[in-house]
Amino acid sequence: MNLKDVKAVKELLSVPQKIAIIPHKNPDGDAIGSTLALWHYLKNRGQEATIVSPNDYPKFLKWMPGNEHILNFETKNSQALSAINEATLIFTLDFNHFGRTGQLAPILEASKAKYIMIDHHQSPADYAEITYSDVAMSSTCEMVYNFIEFLGDTDKVTSEMANCIYTGIMTDTGSFKFHATTSQTHRIVADLIDKGAEKTAIHNHIYDTNSPSRLHLLGCALKNMVILEEFRTAYITLSQEELDAYNYQKGDTEGFVNYGLTLEGISFAVIFIENKEEGIIKISFRSQGDFSVNEFARSHFNGGGHDNAAGGRSEVSMEKTAKYFVSLLKDYKDKLIA
Repeated sequence: MNLKDVKAVKELLSVPQKIAIIPHKNPDGDAIGSTLALWHYLKNRGQEATIVSPNDYPKFLKWMPGNEHILNFETKNSQALSAINEATLIFTLDFNHFGRTGQLAPILEASKAKYIMIDHHQSPADYAEITYSDVAMSSTCEMVYNFIEFLGDTDKVTSEMANCIYTGIMTDTGSFKFHATTSQTHRIVADLIDKGAEKTAIHNHIYDTNSPSRLHLLGCALKNMVILEEFRTAYITLSQEELDAYNYQKGDTEGFVNYGLTLEGISFAVIFIENKEEGIIKISFRSQGDFSVNEFARSHFNGGGHDNAAGGRSEVSMEKTAKYFVSLLKDYKDKLIA
């Protein structure tokens, strides 16, 4: 953030506001962690703040301090609508286009509130009065820490905030292994631990709490994995029938796509997950090295994200989607094997 934006934020927060904080649809650890951390910060400053999530999110994120105050738009519709419609200031976190909020998009577009965007994805839209966008950042949670630092308030980071911010940084960096994890990321994490982030407990909440059905679903996913050594690529398919057979719950497939990248010689991993209710195939892309899955997803699957982690979607069958995906690889062979 530049000095002009910092001054503008300070002026906005110097008077009482009705604030709505919005994560993207299907929020992950970074989205929930960043919104909750900001919520705690604003509440501690005496502001009236409410988090409105477009829909539900995984059970393994619901331990975070303040989670019980999040309004799920699908189940608490009237309260959520009131929070947005009455807002004088809206923070949008971990997304940079209203389309990423699903059914909230037209409501946000119609709002007369001032907007502050905090996000680390590429190609931000220009809806916000104040845009803090940095694609080099490991996570939106790291940016929320920086945001608080810009306002001169890191001494006000509580243990609740530290746990939320740590969670988002840990999940979005793949437990600190992704390229965007910098020395500054680690310095922030060290400060969060000093301020009360319970690193072992957080890791256990996120990664070490499995149900038998989730592990069986993982076995199914790994059995379905197709390895294309010629293109250094591996992909997984999961049909709606397979999800139903293993009692799929939201968040159960989190991290499955990364298994492909654990294979020697594989630099591009993909998972295709059928969602019959929405009539789409949801796609997650991961890569190692210089191959940009953001560009690949934007060019072919109505998606985008980061250079090494992106998402997309397809509106044709699983068979046609996978066949189309494989047909594209020959055009990217030079980049994939570089």
